[in-house]
Amino acid sequence: MPFIGNQPALSYTSFAKQDFTTSATTSYTLDNPVANENEIALFINFVRQEPTTAYTASGVNLNLTEATSASDDMYCVFLGKAVQTVTPASGSVTNSMLASGSFSNITDVGTLSSGLTVSDNILFNTANKGIYLGVTSATASNLLDDYEEGTWTPAINSGVTSPIYSLQHGSYTKIGRMVYYNFDLRTIDGGLAAADFTVNGLPFTNSSNDQVNNGGSYFVYTTDVTTETGKNLPTITNANNSNQLNFYGVDGNRWLGTDMQNNTFIIIASGCYQTD
Repeated sequence: MPFIGNQPALSYTSFAKQDFTTSATTSYTLDNPVANENEIALFINFVRQEPTTAYTASGVNLNLTEATSASDDMYCVFLGKAVQTVTPASGSVTNSMLASGSFSNITDVGTLSSGLTVSDNILFNTANKGIYLGVTSATASNLLDDYEEGTWTPAINSGVTSPIYSLQHGSYTKIGRMVYYNFDLRTIDGGLAAADFTVNGLPFTNSSNDQVNNGGSYFVYTTDVTTETGKNLPTITNANNSNQLNFYGVDGNRWLGTDMQNNTFIIIASGCYQTD
């Protein structure tokens, strides 16, 4: 006889089972609500009990006509709770069949469907999750579990007393443990001091394990800073375990506030460093 309608997928039906921890009582709680006692098959010491005569049930309440003991074995099968499981055919899951946010628990997108594409952002349902890139197994060194963009406020920490700023702006991008930053710092007044010139405010603390010049800047522009030989064209490094920037001249010596040409200057820089 021909089949009318859509061909059903392969499926099977199973029944839920509940095991009870028995005691000297006649009252128990069911895992699933039922309409009456006829919707469960109750077994005590592997002997099936007669509904109504040996027990009654309504909602999640199961009541026995005789109390059990702690040594009894009791379980029930929910006859009214058949669960049909349908297994979709291989390669049959498409983008339109996925609910919004369904990628929160997917660990292997490639197994869903050939050529599956993602047209929206992937949002994990718990924090501290990431994506393994370039590998087919959970390889720790290939796990990208942190990405962040934001702004920070550079501020002179020493070398200039009571600085007055015309501009303080910084931005950053953090990818994994690497932090890429830039800033524009401009002053219009302030007292110059015979102390190392430093700037604070980096968004993350520099790692104590960053051995590459303690992080560094790869572009620095200054104007009206200093005319002292060897102090122009500075380099900037990060102090270990801090969010501080240290300034050096090409002669390798630290900048001091008193090295400044005057108390009005511009420093524009960008760089990168590693955080823990």
